[in-house]
Formats: sequence, structure tokens, C-alpha cells
Amino acid sequence: MAEQRRATARGFGLTTLVALAAGTLCAVAGTRAAVEVDADGQAAAMVTAGTGQGDALTMPLVTSLALVALAAWGVLLVTRRVVRRCAAALALLASLGLLAACAAALGDLRATVEDALTQVGATGGASVTGWYLAAVAGGVVLAVAAGLAVWRVPGWPEMGSRYDSPTGEERPAPTEPESSLDLWKAMDEGHDPTDRTAP
Repeated sequence: MAEQRRATARGFGLTTLVALAAGTLCAVAGTRAAVEVDADGQAAAMVTAGTGQGDALTMPLVTSLALVALAAWGVLLVTRRVVRRCAAALALLASLGLLAACAAALGDLRATVEDALTQVGATGGASVTGWYLAAVAGGVVLAVAAGLAVWRVPGWPEMGSRYDSPTGEERPAPTEPESSLDLWKAMDEGHDPTDRTAP
């Protein structure tokens, strides 16, 4: 039984680390040029200079969805029960949306390059860069990890309730004044003897 709990904890830790690494990779890859100009030297230089301004060849939606997925994993780490399952589902949706954004961005970015080449009177196209492939690979890993989280999260270890914020329940004020000894004992235990709302 103890060995099974340790294996479950290891699986949880490994899945989380892989998901965070993949999400970070996607967030960075989305800020880099996803395609490069495939044309003769002068035309490629002109188009690259024109489209490089304003990050026209990047994938900002991919970066945004990667950050959503990372935030969902952060919530998954510190919550329990229903909220945790909802966070896992959100991570999966964001990961699938990220892959869809990669697929949609490729066509748009190629069209952007082809239009720019037409404007300078050159022929050619666009080829994907390593950053685009990294975003797709990271998105696949992120989606698999999120799918695993949705499936396995009920059995994964949860943060203990001792980390929850205090409920703020008030205790009734003592009817008799406390002695000096009681005050010193309260301070030794880490309580504020003047705070009547402390549990």
C-alpha cells in the first residue's frame, strides 16, 4: 500500500514537471518566428525585414493558451477535489486549443509571407522553423499530460488541509479575566492573548 502511494506520488510529480516544461516551451516558441521566407536572397531579406516588424510571423495565441495551461497546472497543484478536476479539464482544453492555434497559424503565416513576396515582385513561399515544430511538439506533450491529469487526478496526492486559510470562526470571550500565567502560556504557544477572535 505504501509502495503504491509512492508510485502514485512519483507519477504525479513526473507528469507535473513534464507539463510545466512543455507549457514553458510552447509559451516561448509562440513568441518566435514560426515560418521563414523561402525565396532568393534579396527578396527573402526584404520580406523578412518587413514581416519581422511587429512580430508578424509569431503565434501570440499559442503563447496565451500556453500561459492558460500553465496557470491551470498551478491551480491543480494547490487545490483539491472538484476544483482540481476543473483545473485539469481547463489545462486539457487550453492544450487542445493550443494545437488548433498552431494549425491555424501556419496557413495564415504562409499567406502573409506569400502576400509580402508578391508585393516585392518575387516568387517563393514560407517554410516552418524549429520554433514552430517545438510549439507543436510541446502542445502534444502538454495535451497528453493534461489528459492523464483528467484521468488520474482523483487518485493523485492532495495538499493537506493544514495549508487552508483559517475559517475565521470566533470564540466566545472568556467571562473571567485571564491570569498572567494564562497570558504567558498563550504567547508561548504562538497566540496573541489580546486577540479574542483567534481559535
